[in-house]
Amino acid sequence: MILDAHLQDPDTENLVRDAALIRAMLDVEAALARVQGRLGIIPGEAAAQIDKVAATLKIDTAPLSEGVVRDGVPVTALLTRLKEALSPEHRDYVHWGTTSQDIVDTAMMLMLRQAMTLFEQRLENTVKDLAILAESHRGTILAARTRNQQAVPTTLALKIVGWIAPLQRHLRRLGHLKYDLQFGGAGGTLAALGPKGLDVAAMLAGELQLSLPRLPWHNQRDNVLEIANWLAGVSGSLGKIAADILMLAQTEVGEVRLLGAGRSSALPQKSNPVLAEAIPALARRNAGLLSTMHQSALHHHERDGAAWTLEWLTLPDMICTTGSSLLHGLAIARSIEVDKAAMTDNLTPGLLAEAATYALAAYMHKSEAQLLVQDAIRAASECKREQKDFIDVMSSRITHPVDWDALRDPANYLGAANEFVDAVVEEIPK
Repeated sequence: MILDAHLQDPDTENLVRDAALIRAMLDVEAALARVQGRLGIIPGEAAAQIDKVAATLKIDTAPLSEGVVRDGVPVTALLTRLKEALSPEHRDYVHWGTTSQDIVDTAMMLMLRQAMTLFEQRLENTVKDLAILAESHRGTILAARTRNQQAVPTTLALKIVGWIAPLQRHLRRLGHLKYDLQFGGAGGTLAALGPKGLDVAAMLAGELQLSLPRLPWHNQRDNVLEIANWLAGVSGSLGKIAADILMLAQTEVGEVRLLGAGRSSALPQKSNPVLAEAIPALARRNAGLLSTMHQSALHHHERDGAAWTLEWLTLPDMICTTGSSLLHGLAIARSIEVDKAAMTDNLTPGLLAEAATYALAAYMHKSEAQLLVQDAIRAASECKREQKDFIDVMSSRITHPVDWDALRDPANYLGAANEFVDAVVEEIPK
C-alpha cells in the first residue's frame, strides 16, 4: 500500500521474497544430491546433473503457488519443474530420502542467515554512528526524565549510550543464534536412507554450512522462536530510541531536531519526524507478530500443517519489519541535530533537589533534609515574582556551611555518568 511506502526495505524484502525461497530450496536439493552422490546413495551421474541443473534453473512462482493451493507446500511443484529439466534416467534420484518440510525449513534457515548478516552490519553501523554522537556530547547536560518529569541532571552522552548498550547486547545474542539443518525424512527417523542417514545429515549440514542438531527439529520450533524473539527485541530497542527522540524533538522541548523531516499538508511551520514515528510503529507491529509466532510452537505430533502455515505467515513479515526498523534507525542516528542551548534552557532548579538533600544530609538525618528541601520548593513556587528558586530560599534559611554556588551547577551532580559512557564506548570496535 502507498500508506506504508516509507516502511519499505527492498534489500531485506529481496532476501525473503518468493524468488529467494525458490533459490534456497533448489540449493538444498542440489546440496543433498551432491552429498548422496559422494556417499554412493545415488549414482554420481545423477548427482552431477541434479547439482548442475538446480544451480541455474529458473522457476516461475505461479506454478509453485498453484502447488501450494493444491498440496499445502511448494516443494511438490518445485520437484515437478526440476525433474522436467533432468534426463529421464536421473529424475527418480531427486529428493531421495527426504520430505518437503526438510527442504522448506532448511531453505528458511539459509534465508534467515543471509538476513541476519545484513542486520548485523546495520546494527554495527548504528552503534558506531551513535557512539560518535555520544563522544561529542560528553559535556552536554540535559534533564534526566523519569515518568516524564525532570529528575536529575544527566549528560546526552549517557542517554545515547543507554541506547547503544541494548544494541550491543543484541549483537552478542546474534552470535548465539543457531541456523540448524532440518533433515529427518518423512517422520523424523531418516529410515529411507538406511544406515547412511546420519552420514547424509552430517555432510549436508557441512555442505550448507548450517549447524547439525542432535535430532531433527521439524516439530520443535524453539530455535525459530528464539530468532523471532531476537527480531522483536531489536525492533523494540530501536523503537525506544526513536520514542526518546520524538519526545526530545517536541515543539515545547526542542532539544533535538531531525534533518530531513517531512512536511504538513496544512501547517507550514511543521517538520514532521516521519522516520522517527515509523520506528515505534514497526516495533509495536513486531511485538504483535511475536505473539503470533509463539502460537506456532503448539506443533502437533511429528508435523502440524496449521502451525507450520502460521509460521510462514508471520516470520517473513517479522524479518521485513526488523529490516525496516534497522534501516530507519541507522538513518535517524545520522540525522540527529542537537540544540545544546535548548537543553540548558530547559533545566529547572528542581533537578538539583536530590543534590540539595544529600548536601544537607551531611549535617542532619536525610528525612529531615528532604522535608526542608520540599518546603523550600513550595516556598519558591509561591514567590515566583521575586524570581527566587528553592536554593535561594534554602540559602537564606539554613546556616550549615553548604556551598550553594557549587550546588547550583548541574555539572557537579553527574555522578558516574562519564564512567558509564566509557564502559559502553570501550566495547565498540574501532
